[in-house]
Amino acid sequence: MTERGTERGAAASGTFAIGGDLTVNRLGFGAMRITGKGIWGEPADPDAARAVLRRAVELGVNLIDTADSYGPEVSERLIGETLAPYPDGVVVATKAGLVRPGPGRWDPDGRPEHIREAIEGSLRRLGLESIDLYQLHRIDPKVPAEDQVGTMAELREEGKVRHVGLSEVGVEEIEKARQIVPIATVQNRYNFSDRGHEDVLDFCEREGIGFIPWFPLAVGDLARPGSPLDEIASSRGAAPGQVALAWLLRRSPVMLPIPGTSSVEHLEENVAAASIELADDEFEELSRMGAAS
Repeated sequence: MTERGTERGAAASGTFAIGGDLTVNRLGFGAMRITGKGIWGEPADPDAARAVLRRAVELGVNLIDTADSYGPEVSERLIGETLAPYPDGVVVATKAGLVRPGPGRWDPDGRPEHIREAIEGSLRRLGLESIDLYQLHRIDPKVPAEDQVGTMAELREEGKVRHVGLSEVGVEEIEKARQIVPIATVQNRYNFSDRGHEDVLDFCEREGIGFIPWFPLAVGDLARPGSPLDEIASSRGAAPGQVALAWLLRRSPVMLPIPGTSSVEHLEENVAAASIELADDEFEELSRMGAAS
């Protein structure tokens, strides 16, 4: 099952042009899990983490999402050490705006001076002169939002950032930010069993903004034995998570799932989901199933 569909790789998911000019395969990779336990410190097996990154690129994954807070700094450093200089077309998206005082802590810091310091560190670790997609990880409630977004706009004007994204925001926050700088992507929690940001997804689709669902593999109780998700997966010889990814990809043309893993085998299974084409009745049944949960 892990090799099923990998011959077509991530390209089978179709493409999306971030910001209208940065074309990527829609199924990406989230590099949060290549760090230590609890997204803290070094991975237990650094060689395995590097193998996952190399295999992702081999499979056509050309959107790799990370953040300076993953580790912290560990994920970005591993990506830079493993993949730089990057193969043509590979886009590394990273983020600033969360700091890690200790394991299990994620504190917002949207001060302009912190964002400027953060991007210099990210550029150095990733081995880049400019970041294709730089995302504000959280809007810090202690700092005026226009100051945070304004700093992202300045970095774009200075050429250190090509496109700007936001994370965990509502429609009103996106609209206000767009008055300051074009917003190319939004990264909110969204998956088969958690569809709380349907309004944001619909807005992004109307406006041509890429929607990056984090935690995209969660299926929860909806994958229980005998459920429609379980039955569809079984009929295709697939895992429920693969069908959930296939559902996400069909849900919207602006959807850019970034399933993460520290295992090459699991990575191959995820990428194989790009080749699963749901029938209309399957998609509709799965859509109803999640909406009723």
